[in-house]
Amino acid sequence: MKNKISGLLLKAVFVVFLSALVINANAQDKRLRLGIYGLNHDHILGFFNQMKKGTANVVGVYEPSKPLWEKYKKRYNLPDSLYFDDVHKMIKAVKPDVMLGYNAVGNHVDIVEVCAPLHIPVMVEKPLAATLQQAKRIEALANKYNVKVLVNYETTWYPSFQYIHDLVGQDSIGKIRKMVIRDGHSGPKEIGCSPEFLAWLTDPVLNGAGALNDFGCYGADLATWLMKGQRPIAVTAIAKHYKPQVYPKVEDDATILVEYPTATASIEASWNWALNIKDMEVWGESGVIHAFNGQRVQFRTPKEETKFTLIHDAKPLAAPNNDPLVYLTAVLRGEISGEGDQASLKYNMIAMEILDAAKRSINEGKRIVLQP
Repeated sequence: MKNKISGLLLKAVFVVFLSALVINANAQDKRLRLGIYGLNHDHILGFFNQMKKGTANVVGVYEPSKPLWEKYKKRYNLPDSLYFDDVHKMIKAVKPDVMLGYNAVGNHVDIVEVCAPLHIPVMVEKPLAATLQQAKRIEALANKYNVKVLVNYETTWYPSFQYIHDLVGQDSIGKIRKMVIRDGHSGPKEIGCSPEFLAWLTDPVLNGAGALNDFGCYGADLATWLMKGQRPIAVTAIAKHYKPQVYPKVEDDATILVEYPTATASIEASWNWALNIKDMEVWGESGVIHAFNGQRVQFRTPKEETKFTLIHDAKPLAAPNNDPLVYLTAVLRGEISGEGDQASLKYNMIAMEILDAAKRSINEGKRIVLQP
């Protein structure tokens, strides 16, 4: 009898010990509590891979489509406890620190409508919105409730692009005179995007355009970043519809010329290229820097041409600018302001002005002068 009681006591002590470990582990978990809004954006694939590695602390997933949830649940072995078909119930139940948007661009404003009054910051996948009108509504909500709204771009985490930005900031090539920014691939259908993603990406309302919004947003944001938030004075654009049988509702190629008082940016966005590309050249008064992809860069000057024509890898980025979740955590905890960054609402409002002016230029067949 005595041995039985001792055994029960040992078990009780062990249970208390395990509970203490769990409580302590939760108390020590410094990761943000992440809520996911929507699953019909294929960029969620990369995020769920981060979750599998343990770097993303997802506490809830809102998705109105149960079959879409089941698809990701099976693929990533997600527990049913994460799933909600009502975003308000999710927020009340799990109390996320921030909401991440992986839904249609045209519905980004819906996330901010829900989260801003509750003082929950939001990070959406690029671009900020489908239209400038939606972007202005997002900005108004963010300002009214003093809540952060950020935009995630793949190129934000490119060492090569940061290398260009840093060299320009060091006056290594003089004043910027021309930026040429190319982003695209052979087409979302051609590269195998999911049916759920294609359904809104090729819709002029839910995406706001075709390749112009999908890939033109990169160039609009990067040019704004390189020009330190300067608004352009005019925008001229053309759009092509090379594959109407594949993309009947939206353009699949766009070229946008952005004018600044002392520089121009040529933004080339396409679903018609023979290869995937995210490429940027910046020409200054005394040199040119070319990023061929996320890593490879070339810096050329006329004075020391031999020395600086070698193509090399840019140095890896240091935290918190090396990862979207690390960056997001630093911004929300006040470690960095994020105000002059590619993800900032301020810069993305300018990017949306550029995209809006490009659409107007295409529709009206003329150069669009932006109001001061």
